[in-house]
Amino acid sequence: MRTGIRRRSIIGMVMPLAAFLAIHGMAVPARAGDLMSYTLEAIEGGPLPMERFRGRPVLVVNTASLCGFTPQYRALQDLWETYRDRDLVVLGVPSNDFGGQEPGSNGEIQEFCEVNFAIDFPMSEKVAVTGTGSHPLFVELREQLGAGAGPEWNFNFYKYLIDRNGKAVAFWPSRVRPDDEEVLTRIEAVLEPAS
Repeated sequence: MRTGIRRRSIIGMVMPLAAFLAIHGMAVPARAGDLMSYTLEAIEGGPLPMERFRGRPVLVVNTASLCGFTPQYRALQDLWETYRDRDLVVLGVPSNDFGGQEPGSNGEIQEFCEVNFAIDFPMSEKVAVTGTGSHPLFVELREQLGAGAGPEWNFNFYKYLIDRNGKAVAFWPSRVRPDDEEVLTRIEAVLEPAS
């Protein structure tokens, strides 16, 4: 019985410690199934822990500057402006995995997004989202949503919706725009009603 009490006490201390470390950008091993336990690097430098968004729905989108779907940045910025006051986070994750469509440095990508689309939602540094070098966040997204959850060759701008509990609940391929009725309906479903 004492062992059970001691185990609960240790778990009670470890969980808040893990949250503290992740928020402050310190290395924390990701917990299987918990999308908010992963950390990216921010495009401007420094850690970008998903823990920062815990309790908020997140739309994760892998992006590229030279893709036929690049104009979707406009719709993503509109989503961010429309729903951020209701807790939605739009998170752009640039990738050069698809035909070299994101060849620039992180600084060049950031400048491109700001100048051409006035992007001010959070963005990560450029990462791999496919193959054996795929960032663990995208590995976990595919694990939760199934092998068909992409992203697939030559199709950037895959969109992944994570609910307030840190679970992936939907994904859309590049051809589905961020302002498509199906996407908006699912986003509304994971948001609290507007006040």
